[in-house]
Amino acid sequence: MSAPHNDTATTAEATSDAVLPQTGGSGDPALPDADEASADAVVEPVDVLEDDDESDDGDDDESDDGDDADEEDDESGDSLLVREGDVAGDYLERLLDILDVDGDIDLDVEGDRASVAVVGGELRTLIGPDGATLEALQELTRLAVAQATGVRSRLMLDIGGFRAKRRAELTALAGAAAQRVAQSRQPERLAPMNPFERKVVHDVVAAAAGVRSESEGEEPNRRVVVLPDA
Repeated sequence: MSAPHNDTATTAEATSDAVLPQTGGSGDPALPDADEASADAVVEPVDVLEDDDESDDGDDDESDDGDDADEEDDESGDSLLVREGDVAGDYLERLLDILDVDGDIDLDVEGDRASVAVVGGELRTLIGPDGATLEALQELTRLAVAQATGVRSRLMLDIGGFRAKRRAELTALAGAAAQRVAQSRQPERLAPMNPFERKVVHDVVAAAAGVRSESEGEEPNRRVVVLPDA
């Protein structure tokens, strides 16, 4: 089974009231059991967006040693993400062999996380209803990566292009909601979504004029609310 390193966009499930129901290495890593403590590690925007820039308490002139240290940190981070993808690819190859499912594995790094996609073959059984099986496999893959690297993983898994399709649907949904709220000046609550779906909506709304977004409720019924700017 091949595992080519092709560019594959990180994708997310998309949902709306009309689309999704309201219910909510070294070593060869073992197949771990799911653990409640291993919740999705995606950090989503909420009411207040924090500024990632830190204040400069030092001199304006930076030393060459500082620049070298920053470059080393960046390279170390990239190496870790590549390592995560490699571990995940090995793990998923073994899993596909056990399940006797045909599929190729594409590895990539998207932003600050590793991205893995299983493509080709008959993969519907690995996606499950509304992507439930995909979500479970993503969590198991993250656990396997964490076992091998010692670092909690935010790796994203796509199977059969499911997340790509959902992202497109969700982007259209969020854009339409933002436009309606900007015109009506009335808040609009969307269907419950998982953390990554909510982040996609937050990102779309943040790029729209005259509106903002918040999350409300508890899992699995946590949802995005689109509101007019004050």
